[in-house]
Amino acid sequence: MTPLALADGPVSATLRSAEPMIPAPPQLGARSWVMMDATTGTIISSQNPDERLPPASLTKLMTVYITTHELMAGRLKPDDKVTISDNAWRTGGSRMFITPNSQISVDDLMHGVVIDSGNDAAVALSERIAGSEDAFAGMMNQTAQKLGMTNSHFMNPTGLPIDDHYSSAHDMAVLAQSIIHDEPAYYPLYANKYFTWGGIRQPNRNLLLWRDASVDGLKTGHTDAAGYCMVTSAVRNGERLITAVFGSTSMANRASDTETLLTYGFRFYENAKLQNGRAVLAQPHVWKGAADTVPVGLASDLVLTLPRRSHQNFNAHVNLNPELVAPLPVGTVVGSYDVFDGTDKLVSRPLVTLADTPQGGWLHRLLDGIRMFFASKF
Repeated sequence: MTPLALADGPVSATLRSAEPMIPAPPQLGARSWVMMDATTGTIISSQNPDERLPPASLTKLMTVYITTHELMAGRLKPDDKVTISDNAWRTGGSRMFITPNSQISVDDLMHGVVIDSGNDAAVALSERIAGSEDAFAGMMNQTAQKLGMTNSHFMNPTGLPIDDHYSSAHDMAVLAQSIIHDEPAYYPLYANKYFTWGGIRQPNRNLLLWRDASVDGLKTGHTDAAGYCMVTSAVRNGERLITAVFGSTSMANRASDTETLLTYGFRFYENAKLQNGRAVLAQPHVWKGAADTVPVGLASDLVLTLPRRSHQNFNAHVNLNPELVAPLPVGTVVGSYDVFDGTDKLVSRPLVTLADTPQGGWLHRLLDGIRMFFASKF
């Protein structure tokens, strides 16, 4: 779609000709689910998205997210050796099969967490990063709060059942979006089908990695309390979707539930760029500035997730603050860019300055001060 062109007043654009109607979203056998567009964060379909449920091994997405954050910050290196404690070795459930007192690289442990879903590897990483599982859980909760995961609370790095350990389908989709956007260099890890450690070759439990070439992550989980869970992402024709499914009844069903959601989302929805980021949308007057005007626009592209071939008339309105006074550093919010479908506001984004506007000389500031005084009186 061609970006909305700016004129003196509201402007409009029309998407391609309409289909009669988008079918209703699919109904699944799972207890809770979300399908999100990875670029815009738009929720395309959901059921009980904010219900607090046991996340099982989906918890390990947060464990790896924190680990990769430590790597990016330089506090860890992929080849750093981690000494395996008895506590990590004794952790039950799915395992990487590490041995006590051995030294294993951070990179190998990350593979063991993602592909083998190794609880032992997750505990080993948590102890290396924070000193203990409890301290690491504190980091997990701080990170969840920062990401806006309002229905999540973590008690351990593994997802093994424990009271007060929960998350939601929506929160897990938000976490997956953060993994994809914040840590792209590490995202290919989630597409690995196998990992071998200690002579034991284990497969990734995400069945869609074998069925669907567009799927490239993320993580599965299962406990009796949680049922079968999976967070998945796929990219087709340059557009990426994220699904989070909680409480499917079997490994096969969680894969088919996810497949159903992805088929629906890619078939009936698309992203449309409504305006280019950093394009000059207005040049309002600036008081007391070295320049009389400043270019303003959006900091990044404005993209919406919309039904395919929908027919909507979009009106874009530039709303500027009534009085702009220098200095105005680049990126200063000076108004809003509002997009309407008829009378319904679809989205509002801040308008920012696209260039620095320093103060003018003292005489210019004095004269503009006088002009501003009289302008406010009349």
